[in-house]
Amino acid sequence: MSEIYFTIAGTNHWHGDEFIEPKMEVKLVKEPDNEVDTEAIKVEMPGIGQIGYVANSPYTVIGESYSAGRLYDKIGDEAYGEVMYVLPKGVLCRLLVKEECRGIVE
Repeated sequence: MSEIYFTIAGTNHWHGDEFIEPKMEVKLVKEPDNEVDTEAIKVEMPGIGQIGYVANSPYTVIGESYSAGRLYDKIGDEAYGEVMYVLPKGVLCRLLVKEECRGIVE
């Protein structure tokens, strides 16, 4: 499978992105009961909780990264990613397969 990238958006609504650095792992959690977006995917970090959502708008998706709508059916209820870049428009991440996770898989 080729690598899949996604954008974390909305970090300013939680804790900001000043603490986010490349190689940090994030946990993706589907929110099928989300009243605003039935394809919403929450993004969490251990010890912090929610830090944002997978971007789901052409205005918030960076480059060729997947939107939440494109990613939704490619993952289970939970998945993991690795931060690649922290950019002014969002945080670009790479989707991880379970074997690549270093510390947050329970």
